[in-house]
Amino acid sequence: MKTDFNYPNKDLLGPVVFRPEFNNFEKINLNQAWSLFFTAGQEDKTLGQEIEFGWFFTNLLIAVGVVGSIWAAYFRNFV
Repeated sequence: MKTDFNYPNKDLLGPVVFRPEFNNFEKINLNQAWSLFFTAGQEDKTLGQEIEFGWFFTNLLIAVGVVGSIWAAYFRNFV
């Protein structure tokens, strides 16, 4: 019986950011950055290749910050 489960690379099952193939100085796109964030550095292709998910999460983070700042400034006078 022949199996295809030959994993000679010991870093194959480790986090992506610690693999030798992952260049720490290489530019990554928003999807890769958010995928690494959501998977705690385990996988960089979880969200796929389309950039829209990355833009959505980035804009959502900015919107939460802006709304939180406006909310805090508005209700600061009522406490």
